[in-house]
Amino acid sequence: MNQLLAIAAGGALGSMARYGMSVGVYALLGRGFPYGTLAVNVLGCLLMGFLTVLFLERLSVDGIWRAAILIGVLGGFTTFSSFSIETFNLIESGELVKAGLNMALSLFLCIMATWLGAIIGRQL
Repeated sequence: MNQLLAIAAGGALGSMARYGMSVGVYALLGRGFPYGTLAVNVLGCLLMGFLTVLFLERLSVDGIWRAAILIGVLGGFTTFSSFSIETFNLIESGELVKAGLNMALSLFLCIMATWLGAIIGRQL
């Protein structure tokens, strides 16, 4: 139960950080391209890679803190970081076909799901 609360609290912080960063980036660069989302996703991926290595290979960070930060904060900040670390792990382990399939399916299926969701939403 403590781990769930830690993830929830981290998720709230990550979501607020995402909003703040997106608003700031859009204020600087405008809304002609999804700069805010791109910046959040790239930063989230950078942090996921860095913190995963730091927490698992360099430091002895308690599981509840890892969950709060990696799942909660970064999950609230961007789920793209989770996709990226999983794909990176497949590449590092030599599973190039699986990594490519994950990238292709994630892109295709997520765009299609967004399209389907928009269609359903517009029907209501």
